[in-house]
Amino acid sequence: MKCRELYQPAHTIIGKGCINEIPRYIKTIAGQKALVVTDDGLLKIGTVKKVLDVLEYAGNSYALYTGVKPNPTVSIVNEAKTIYEKEECDYIIGIGGGSSLDVAKAISILGKNGGNIEDYNGLNKSEKKGVPLIAINTTAGTGSEVTRAYVVTDESKKSKMLMVDANCLSYLAVNDPDLMLGMPPALTAATGMDALTHAIEAYVSKSHFPFTDAIALEAITLVGKSLERACINGRDIEARTDMCWAEYMAGLAFSNAGLGMVHAMAHQLGGFYNTPHGVANAILLTHVMRFNASVCKNRYADVARALGINTYKMTADQASNAAIDYINNMAYRIKIPKLSETAFQPADVVTLSLHALEDTGMPENPKEASLIDVQKVFMDAYYQI
Repeated sequence: MKCRELYQPAHTIIGKGCINEIPRYIKTIAGQKALVVTDDGLLKIGTVKKVLDVLEYAGNSYALYTGVKPNPTVSIVNEAKTIYEKEECDYIIGIGGGSSLDVAKAISILGKNGGNIEDYNGLNKSEKKGVPLIAINTTAGTGSEVTRAYVVTDESKKSKMLMVDANCLSYLAVNDPDLMLGMPPALTAATGMDALTHAIEAYVSKSHFPFTDAIALEAITLVGKSLERACINGRDIEARTDMCWAEYMAGLAFSNAGLGMVHAMAHQLGGFYNTPHGVANAILLTHVMRFNASVCKNRYADVARALGINTYKMTADQASNAAIDYINNMAYRIKIPKLSETAFQPADVVTLSLHALEDTGMPENPKEASLIDVQKVFMDAYYQI
């Protein structure tokens, strides 16, 4: 086996009430003023205030940016960067799901490397480690607090740029289930399916290895055990904590092993139609699994066992299909929409598929895909075949 370098945050804290530990990490980096990057919704429901109260009690200075929107754009990154520079901040605190943390990562890279965010589209395009980032996750799905990836939408091209760069890794990753108790069922479902997709794609990726295999399978087990519980009762702290661990391990798995065709296609739905990322992944996951099954049915059988399915008397094909059926049924129960219920337009399928083939997630997919293959998966999802 070739030499492996593991990518992960410098520090991680997970557990109920762990946001109270943040000030001691700020002391370690000698941070003078933070730019807090978040969205207006989290500010309004009081999630952001919980963190700001901790900062203020400890005497930590900050400036606040709340302009993040789902599928953040180049203009949002530029707006936040302007505030970072104007307020003379020297580190960043991201509070939210993937969108807020992606913007925070982008500012971290720009703060040390300069230029435009478009300059960093692709793999390891920056030269210097970004400014220190404290990534506080408020959804149990994206894994953004742990990964070396971030996504920004280029409005001019209506496409998502995927940056994979170790220089954006957070100094401190924070997963406090107390911040997730108010998350509505639809968001809980979408982000939970996002975590499941991360784990499954990492497990079957071309670059998977023993470390990522182990944490991916455990993440799948925890999602199967706790996602529906968290959707039914958002204040189930045990289920929320399980999902914290699941999304963290899934994020760590794909940050090191890569993703695949699900994400390559989902990024196009987000870039074209602003489809929420977790929803896009959830819609496409089982359709891509069916496409891939001929080359990784044994691994999908492992997924079935991780989900608690008794595969003792099943062939690998049967176990693989059982995993797909389980995920389809769970997605139905937690009310994941169909592709036909989104803004997707069949007339766009060729353009979407061409962009998907160029996505940096596609090379890790276990099965090679042609333009026709990708089109067919999109249309199978649309017609629920």
